[in-house]
Amino acid sequence: MIRVITAISILGGIGALFGALLAYAAKRFAVETDPRVDQLLGVLPGANCGACGYPGCSGYAAAIAQGAPTNLCPVGGASVAAKVAEIMGVAADTMERQVATVYCRGGKAECGTRFQYDGIPTCKAAQAVGGGDKLCTYGCLGYGDCFRACTFDAIHMDENGLPVIDEDKCTGCKRCVLACPRNIIGMRPASALVQVRCLSEAKGRDVRAICSAGCIGCGLCEKACPFDAIHVHNNLASIDYSKCRNCGLCVSKCPTKVIVEQLGTRPKAVIGDDCVGCTVCKKACPVGAISGELKAKHVVDPDKCVSCKLCVEKCPKKTITMQ
Repeated sequence: MIRVITAISILGGIGALFGALLAYAAKRFAVETDPRVDQLLGVLPGANCGACGYPGCSGYAAAIAQGAPTNLCPVGGASVAAKVAEIMGVAADTMERQVATVYCRGGKAECGTRFQYDGIPTCKAAQAVGGGDKLCTYGCLGYGDCFRACTFDAIHMDENGLPVIDEDKCTGCKRCVLACPRNIIGMRPASALVQVRCLSEAKGRDVRAICSAGCIGCGLCEKACPFDAIHVHNNLASIDYSKCRNCGLCVSKCPTKVIVEQLGTRPKAVIGDDCVGCTVCKKACPVGAISGELKAKHVVDPDKCVSCKLCVEKCPKKTITMQ
């Protein structure tokens, strides 16, 4: 009996000793947490998509508390960035909303297949079988991996076997980008309304042989652009969005219609009655849409105006508006 009591006492003493040591260690080595982290988690969307570059919203919240930029959450957008900045007591960082874009127009009607694929109906699986069944090795396989990856109902597959993105619903989380085994989905600024919907670097004659909606590298778009915003490299046209003004001239010149624009009614420049005839707008217009004599009111030819807004920016009297 005495041995049992002794054993229990020893075990109890050891337990108390370890408990005290653990309590001391917890206090001694405790990592202090920034109270702002919980506040930040309260305003972040909780999507945990990783598009910010950090492991989920908690990782981003901790990084913000340590000085990371406040505008890296594409899902939350500008409103969340403003709330984050308010918590951190800093000025809100500006951010350009990014949306996913499908850089391919070669669906079933435009581009055929090399063989009949009867495997698992996913792009990843099809790509693993001989590099995919599509004739174009750069094009969309059409099995909907991006559609299934999107958790915001922003993508659906059309009857032509191509993904269609609802940009109003797209949050820029990049899950569709990561899901595509051919990397044909990319991100672009939402304000960039003109896009080259092709990624093929094949020579023009080879593109024509397999796809009726591919870039053939003809360079007509490059010659048409008055802003030096589009160039052909490796047989493929690409747009420099820092220079592009959404004028659409390249769209009208593209023979395969692979360059598209998402501008509905194109606004036209209108010169107000305050015009003093300085000719600044006339000199700035890249398409000769403005006419008028020195010190006389100028006018815009709406049929020539491409809505580039250069005249609006250059007018010293600020009398030109887009209507």
